[in-house]
Amino acid sequence: MTSYSMIKVGNGYVVQANDKCILKVSSRRRAAQLISEATDLLNALTPVESPDIAAEPPSLRREPPELS
Repeated sequence: MTSYSMIKVGNGYVVQANDKCILKVSSRRRAAQLISEATDLLNALTPVESPDIAAEPPSLRREPPELS
């Protein structure tokens, strides 16, 4: 789970994800809105289960590049 926060820097706010700065905005309200939307999107994701069988190899073999 990603941890979001915001810090005030000068006249703006920086949105952080896991202590990594990802976006700077001019208003505190916009920063809070972005954090809320990001959290909602992450919570809406369903976990992807890996298939029981391995994927088939490509049907076409890659040709080696021509050297000139």
